[in-house]
Amino acid sequence: MRIKISAPSQLSASIKLPASKSISNRALIIHALSGGNMMPDNLSVCDDTDVVVQALETMPHTINIKAAGTAMRFLTAYLSVREGEHVITGTERMKHRPIGVLVDAMRTLGADIRYVEEEGFPPLHINGKTLWGGQVCIPGDISSQYVSALLLIGPVLKNGLELQLSGNIISRPYIDLTLWLMREFGANADWASGDTIVVKPQPYCQRRFLIENDWSAASYWYEMVALYERDMAKVRLGGLMDASKQGDSCVKHIYSLLGVKTQFSDHEEGKPTLVTITPRMGPVRKIDFDFNNCPDLAQTVVVTCCALDIPFHFKGLTSLKIKETDRIEALKRELRKVGYIVRSANDSELIWDGTKCEPSMEPIDTYEDHRMAMAFAPLAIKFPGLAINNPEVVSKSYPTFWDDLKSAGFTIEEITD
Repeated sequence: MRIKISAPSQLSASIKLPASKSISNRALIIHALSGGNMMPDNLSVCDDTDVVVQALETMPHTINIKAAGTAMRFLTAYLSVREGEHVITGTERMKHRPIGVLVDAMRTLGADIRYVEEEGFPPLHINGKTLWGGQVCIPGDISSQYVSALLLIGPVLKNGLELQLSGNIISRPYIDLTLWLMREFGANADWASGDTIVVKPQPYCQRRFLIENDWSAASYWYEMVALYERDMAKVRLGGLMDASKQGDSCVKHIYSLLGVKTQFSDHEEGKPTLVTITPRMGPVRKIDFDFNNCPDLAQTVVVTCCALDIPFHFKGLTSLKIKETDRIEALKRELRKVGYIVRSANDSELIWDGTKCEPSMEPIDTYEDHRMAMAFAPLAIKFPGLAINNPEVVSKSYPTFWDDLKSAGFTIEEITD
């Protein structure tokens, strides 16, 4: 499938963002481990959360999590501490996303896991059982989902968990989000030092819990607003918190540098509220930023800066190589289609010095990656009629994205060759 997008001359919209899948997936694992019957309120409705819900409700012998990396990591740990025999698998891309670090750590804790096909990669055969827990050390510069997967099962381990992270620790806000959520459900879990987290063997409790909407999804609306002139755009986003625990809430700070003003309505502390974003004068002339703590925002910000002719040097992108696609290479390839020559360095940096080429305006490929589709869609504001291949990939995290664009005045036309 291919679509062609045209943007309205002015942007005015009130958008109901999807619930945070990061919080939803963590809350679902905690809910299952607590043995509770009160499902979290405002669960995310997207592919990544749906596969977790289905797995926990039906617990089939073979669990196919499709392209959901979070589900693969979290369920690997969960299935290891629950009685039963299961095989967990996914798409071909998932079968090439490494999971050896997590499996090794789980085996250290006593888990019975073996590889069904290639060593170090899914599918996995898991015999679940009670685990004693104890000490384990993993690298801190890998996906924080490995860390969160281990932390989430910590309270049900007989001796709890002492998790040491070696080297540079990336995506720390996602780790802190996990710890915060665990404590919300009664766990005793926290940093014991700068590189060590201790989880006591104290079971989760049951409680009602409201899931905040998704700051990652908000980022695409920030991008759209940034691409409009002053007084030509106003977007209202509901269900977000000013002091959010979501790492991607830093989008409001990043986009303040790119000319977007964020205003929160009056609200009760700790409760979701309405956010209004508008363009203002004066984006920076050049930007350097380390995405170590918010790698999922990188595609959105890279595309925005190119569209605004703002040179950049972005670091902290190591994890982009092992996402739904190699996002570093995908960004370089697709941005060239619209005339921007971006280069990479050290497998963890993206640099643009303003170099351009003649745009081919070929359709943007999405590589089975939802964030490629959503990060490039706002470019239709600058390039009317921009075409995107396989737009349905947004179902992974934001199924209503295209409908929301239509409600905001965008024209989206399906193209048949």
